[in-house]
Amino acid sequence: MIDKLEFIIALARERHFGRAAEACGVSQPTLSAGIKQLEEVLGVLLVQRGSRFQGLTPEGERVLDWARRIVGDTRAMRQEIEALKHGLSGHIRIAAIPTALAMVAMITTPYRVRHPNVSFTVLTRTSMEVLGMLENLEIDAGLTYLDNEPLGRVKTVPLYDEHYRLLLAADHPLAGRSSVTWEEASQIPLCLLTPDMQHRRIIDGLLGASGTQAAPTLESDSMVALFAHVRTGQWASVMPAKLAQVMGLTATMQAIPIVDPEVTHSIGLVVPQRDPMTPLINALVQEAQQLAPMLNDLAPLPSANSA
Repeated sequence: MIDKLEFIIALARERHFGRAAEACGVSQPTLSAGIKQLEEVLGVLLVQRGSRFQGLTPEGERVLDWARRIVGDTRAMRQEIEALKHGLSGHIRIAAIPTALAMVAMITTPYRVRHPNVSFTVLTRTSMEVLGMLENLEIDAGLTYLDNEPLGRVKTVPLYDEHYRLLLAADHPLAGRSSVTWEEASQIPLCLLTPDMQHRRIIDGLLGASGTQAAPTLESDSMVALFAHVRTGQWASVMPAKLAQVMGLTATMQAIPIVDPEVTHSIGLVVPQRDPMTPLINALVQEAQQLAPMLNDLAPLPSANSA
């Protein structure tokens, strides 16, 4: 039964019979037969039939919800038994929004010191993708915004507040200022994240509220790419203060607070709302809880006047 529930989860995620079968490591006829057997056991149609996948029926949507819970709990049970037999070991999949990606190392590094038999996969995704992948059991945890989108059934661990800085060259006309306004920031060539990113939507909203619109001269889905462009001295960007701090400012760069208004958003760890949590995720949550006070105690970036 569990494998058939895995089939329905994969089909809902991939929305294609062939890709779902490939994701489950079976042939397409095997996947189709498994879903048909599940329908016969439950006595309802789960999938809208057609030459292509057309979606789940209302009954299928309810079964999908239960399938995610049952499969998640089954994996948790197996993981806990393995931990009892062999100690903490296994693999953790984490997805993070681009502005929080650099912070993942602050959790995974001490975690691996304590539990050397645990390995990680770290992905960068949009905030909506992080939540969707968590719901579909594609990842085990995420780093994302906690206060800007409906989060669904997740446990959250707040880590730090995102403060915004104008990152620019030390010889820029605005360099040396103690602060700049959003309106002033909009008047210079900016490189920003792509519009599908929540950070970009936040920036667009703040610029819009100041009576201007973002017209970036470069867009990327990578904060590393934006940081690299600012380092050339020919670009400026809007970056969270913590990220600029972790990536490391050079003598040729400044990070100036953006005010009028000064806005913050909460960033944190999200994991499935499950009781009990799996041993791997429970240990991850503990690391995040220990990290949060240290992140909030990090010395602030030097002001432009003292740089």
